[in-house]
Amino acid sequence: MRVRLTPSGGADRIDGVSLDEAGLPYLKARVRAAPEKGEANAALEKLLAKALGVPKSNVQVARGTTARLKTIEIEGLSDAEIAAFLDKLKESP
Repeated sequence: MRVRLTPSGGADRIDGVSLDEAGLPYLKARVRAAPEKGEANAALEKLLAKALGVPKSNVQVARGTTARLKTIEIEGLSDAEIAAFLDKLKESP
């Protein structure tokens, strides 16, 4: 799953789904934690684990640890389950 993270965003929340220039979806998220010492990445992992209903240890930033656009690996969920989660967010107002 790809995520665009806004650190120091004032709240820990998922803001929805957008499409990049190639038309590929990515999740928009923000966390209160600052982008220092991996705190924002850890907060993102915790936020996604809660939203997806998986243990925190099953979610990790695989690529883009210092970039705004990150690739997240999630153990215990199939690609179809992740796609359904993203679709559900697209439908939310």
